[in-house]
Amino acid sequence: MSFERTTARVIFKPWGRYDLGPWNGDGYQGAVGELLFERTDPQTPDPSLLLKLLFTRQDLSIQVHPDDDCAKKMGMANGKTEAWYVLAADEDARVGIGLGRPLTKTELKNSIADGSIADLVDWRIAGAGDAFFVKAGTIHGIGAGLVIAEIQQRSDTTFRLFDHGRSRDLHADQAVVVADLALTKPDAIPINLTVERIKLVSCPFFVFERVDLPPKTAWEIQVECETWALVIGGEATIGFMRARVGDAFYADEGKTAVAVGGNGVTILLAYAASIPYPNLLRELDDEVTKPRAIDQAKSVVLPFGSTEIRL
Repeated sequence: MSFERTTARVIFKPWGRYDLGPWNGDGYQGAVGELLFERTDPQTPDPSLLLKLLFTRQDLSIQVHPDDDCAKKMGMANGKTEAWYVLAADEDARVGIGLGRPLTKTELKNSIADGSIADLVDWRIAGAGDAFFVKAGTIHGIGAGLVIAEIQQRSDTTFRLFDHGRSRDLHADQAVVVADLALTKPDAIPINLTVERIKLVSCPFFVFERVDLPPKTAWEIQVECETWALVIGGEATIGFMRARVGDAFYADEGKTAVAVGGNGVTILLAYAASIPYPNLLRELDDEVTKPRAIDQAKSVVLPFGSTEIRL
């Protein structure tokens, strides 16, 4: 099937925002923490991946998610590995991923009890254009002042370790079981797959890409499995649908034409594969019928936040 437009389900959170512009134009009476994108037809099976936008006015809880093995032992279908792409960030906004030093299980449990776990997380400055990989089992947190696009395994299992004085329950016993207490490996460097495509993250559950298409060009996207697309800059026509900032689309196979507007378009693509598809993107041109791929021997890594990706 070709791409279909998705709907956005609003999730209110105590740490959320009231102003979602330009990602969503609707006004809300409560603080919105998440926009969760869903297929329009409720009768369709749940996809294996979940795409959402996060809006943080306050710090989120420090938390951890189980991997597949732990989740199944607990009676759940699967674990929760995720990746984040920062769309907007206040000055000094930060995320915490992993630990600043290894801990024992006893040390972790004690740090949850006395709240010192908040100081043991490896906090990093986060700016627009940054991407982060959060493998299941990684203790993590998201700070205030961020808008983040998140792709994840479909699971809502979260074990909280610290909640900034809110009254919600903590889950110390479960966290000790599922948490990885070693030092977290550095994030992989993004890789240019073609002039237009940057691989942000790949793991056994999904590939996360950013696609930058130049103004007034025409392209074809070919997908072979569950694929999510989120427009984060510019505009285009996807199939017969107008696609603007904040619009999200879903497909599970087939080809779709993309006509790019006068300011170009930037799209986040996430699909349920472990390695990038070589034929995902093709320019529609009378003379050039192959993607403008970078020669592998001359591949370069460009800055994450760059909006001009040309060689």
